[in-house]
Amino acid sequence: QVQLVESGGGLVQAGGSLRLSCAASGRTFSSYHMGWFRQAPGKEREFVAAISWSGGSTPYADSVKGRFTISRENAKNTVYLQMNNLKPEDTAVYYCAAGVFNIATVVSRYQSWGQGTQVTVSS
Repeated sequence: QVQLVESGGGLVQAGGSLRLSCAASGRTFSSYHMGWFRQAPGKEREFVAAISWSGGSTPYADSVKGRFTISRENAKNTVYLQMNNLKPEDTAVYYCAAGVFNIATVVSRYQSWGQGTQVTVSS
């Protein structure tokens, strides 16, 4: 399995931007599909965005489409989530995940998870 460490979270005002990073260990990073999920207090973990191993497929949740962008740099073993025009409802712990099967939007299709990074958007 691959080990994942997220960074870049913080407190931002509504309308602001943050870029999350997820650094992966291991030499097979380029073979993993990667995803970002988030979990707000009292809610289930939900899909945000995913990216295929090649970067050619990038599905998004409807709630973030047009505001968030997922990308990856296989040479740096890193996946990013650029978040623009943030809203208070984006407040959550954001998790990076790696999967070996087909790119997916559900929690159960990912085998490795990071510890999460807190994103708080104030109104």
